[in-house]
Parts: sequence; structure tokens; C-alpha cells
Amino acid sequence: MNKSLALFILKLMGWRIEGTLPGNIRKVIVVMAPHTSNWDFLMGWIGFSALGLRSKYLIKKEAFFFPFGYLIKKVGGIPVNRGKNSVALQVGELFKRSEKLIITVTPEGTRSLNHKWKKGFYLIAQNANVPLVLGFLDYKRKCGGLGPLINISGNYEEDLQVIESFYKDKTAKHPKNFNLSPENLSKR
Repeated sequence: MNKSLALFILKLMGWRIEGTLPGNIRKVIVVMAPHTSNWDFLMGWIGFSALGLRSKYLIKKEAFFFPFGYLIKKVGGIPVNRGKNSVALQVGELFKRSEKLIITVTPEGTRSLNHKWKKGFYLIAQNANVPLVLGFLDYKRKCGGLGPLINISGNYEEDLQVIESFYKDKTAKHPKNFNLSPENLSKR
């Protein structure tokens, strides 16, 4: 989808975009949260298009069957084999082979309530030596976009506190399905 059309669609829906990707960043993991609805993908795809960015996303290889596999790849889907090798290693290798690559990962890993975020986004960034950008959708404010850039420290627990603190005021489409770590819940 081209940028003008995406901006027009967002305007019709009453949504706006905040933030952008720093111009010198060629490889990045976009952490996207909250993720509680199938609408999140569509809104994120339109939002990335409005920013003039093309992001890829990870999906289990079993979803790539005819004819949907073609469509999934067309909108940025990357098949991953969750059983063979570590997904972090697979995607890390993809980053190493690419000159420019944006991959969006939902750390919740599901649209249902998940009491603990998956660590894969962090392991991929660590393995590929790429930064994180905190992407978001806020249904209450009808706003989505890109927040701060984070160069990970290697201390997952400390970095996760910083990451989750960014999301504490973001409202999911289905708020009851959005969860931060127990230590960050009290900060909401």
C-alpha cells in the first residue's frame, strides 16, 4: 500500500501516527504491543505504510499453504521453523545476510492473555546485534507509531522493565488480554 493511501485511510478512521524510524537505522526489531486482536495486524500494516516503511513479520511455516502462503509472503510474512533450530538463530542469520531489514515481533506471542512475554524478540536482537524500536497501538487515543530506540544491554530483566514501562499507558483493543510483568503492573 502506498503512503498517501495509508494516510488517507488512517484519517478516515480517525487515527494518527506518532514517531518515525531514525533515518540512519537500516536493521531493527520493532517490538509491537499491545497485541490482543486480529485488527492489530491490519492497523500496524497501514501504519507502517503511512510511515513509508516495509516491515516483515514472523509466522510459523505451517501457515504458508496454498493460496494463503503467497498472500502472507506478499504482506511481509517470513516462515519460521519453530521446531528445527532456535528462531532467534534463524532470524539472526537473516539479519546478517540483509543490508536493510525491519522485522516486527509481538512479544506477547498471542492475542489471548499471556502472563509472561516471550523473550524471542530480545534474543533475536542480541544474536543479530540490532537495536529495538518500541512500536505501539493505542486504541483509546486512536494512535499508533514508533517510540524510542533501545540498544539492548544484555540484561534482559533490566531492559524489559524499560520496555514495559513504555507500554504501561497504551490501551489494547481488548484491554483484559494485555499484560505486563507483575512488577510493572503496579506502575500502570
